[in-house]
Amino acid sequence: MSDQPAHAPYDALLLLSFGGPEGPEDVVPFLENVTRGRGIPRERLREVGQHYFLFGGVSPINDQNRELLAALREDLAAHGVDLPVYWGNRNWAPYLTDTLREMTAAGHRRVLTLTTSAYASYSGCRQYRENLADALATLTAEGLTPPRVDKLRHYFNHPGFVRPMVDATIAALGRLPDDVRAGARLAFTTHSIPTSAADASGPAEGHGDGGAYVAEHLDVARTVAAAVREETGTDRPWDLVYQSRSGAPHIPWLEPDICDHLETVHGEGAPAVVMVPIGFVSDHMEVAYDLDTEATAKAAELGLPVARAATVGADPRFVAAVRDLVLERAASERGERPERCALGALGPSHDLCPVGCCPARAPRPAAAGADSPYAQGASTS
Repeated sequence: MSDQPAHAPYDALLLLSFGGPEGPEDVVPFLENVTRGRGIPRERLREVGQHYFLFGGVSPINDQNRELLAALREDLAAHGVDLPVYWGNRNWAPYLTDTLREMTAAGHRRVLTLTTSAYASYSGCRQYRENLADALATLTAEGLTPPRVDKLRHYFNHPGFVRPMVDATIAALGRLPDDVRAGARLAFTTHSIPTSAADASGPAEGHGDGGAYVAEHLDVARTVAAAVREETGTDRPWDLVYQSRSGAPHIPWLEPDICDHLETVHGEGAPAVVMVPIGFVSDHMEVAYDLDTEATAKAAELGLPVARAATVGADPRFVAAVRDLVLERAASERGERPERCALGALGPSHDLCPVGCCPARAPRPAAAGADSPYAQGASTS
């Protein structure tokens, strides 16, 4: 029997997220980071930042990541997994490059990354991998020898991600008035992206007609709806809808928007709607504003009762799922064949993003993929 720890060959876990402002003075600089290279004037960024100013200039995402970070550390320690957990962001402190520099100084050589995005897409996967490559290149230019960095597989259909959403949906149904609950529809929501990006999401062989992005969300929505039907005894109509659109209006994005959808189903006679944000890991700004503020106001205008299901956040089942995914990937890297948990019809995702997966808008190096120099010898199971 090997005396290697269960997490070998990895010696650290990196929680990688988007980041967000933590005060009014942070809003415009944060948005400048997000939109760097697009030439958007500060005046326009201040207009865009009004969503943040409504919440005191503070995005919920950082505190939610602190909660998840603490939960991961506690769970790993409780199960004898001696793996330090670090946190870095793409667009705000703690910045990814600074965190990787700290990890390098601490002597870490093999790092496994958990991103707070569960699905395949350019912005939800490839762009994180590009950010990792940029950070690693910066450290190399500084004369450091950065660690090899891998990325956990997409976890959209892991039971630890899906089951909390089932329970949250049922809980939201319970918050509706008694006289409308039986006929309530389910609206599964996720971030809208350009249709061209959706069509090119996932491995190249699946490109077109929404690609992996739409297919994965539909599979999760179908799985959650079926579980809710089984547990409540009511077969409810459901839809996959989108939110948080940005960008030029002439570029096609995934539709329908949640507010437009609420108008449509109200016109069709739906007595109530439960909004289920399956596309989001935590209740950050897109949930707090686009659903809890904007969509809820639209529903009130229509006289349509709505309830919003919670995201998984730091649910202990999700935290345990991360541990499961860490040990699964470590076992794969050691040449073993671990059980790979997944619900729905699509099965477990790939460990290593293949060439042509969620291609960049313009060619850029990306870490943690088959096209990365840091992926030599990595498992493709």
